[in-house]
Amino acid sequence: MSAAAHGHTPAAWTGVVISFVGFGIAGVAMILPSVLLTWAGIAVILLGGVVGKAMSMAGMGKQPSTNVYKSTDEQIAAQTARTAAVTA
Repeated sequence: MSAAAHGHTPAAWTGVVISFVGFGIAGVAMILPSVLLTWAGIAVILLGGVVGKAMSMAGMGKQPSTNVYKSTDEQIAAQTARTAAVTA
């Protein structure tokens, strides 16, 4: 997964940070017994997912990786090409 830059994008980081803040708000609200603040925290958590997806769709998400192949045939062809280049 690390070859495909899993989660290392501005969209992923922004969505996680917003959701983390929402979890913090909801956690504090549960200690203070505030139903309104609990729902506000849940709304912020959901907002984090929406913002992360919107940023990903805007091009700030995972880009196609050259390390990931579309098919098994493509992977085998690349492997044989590398082997031929090493032995030549």
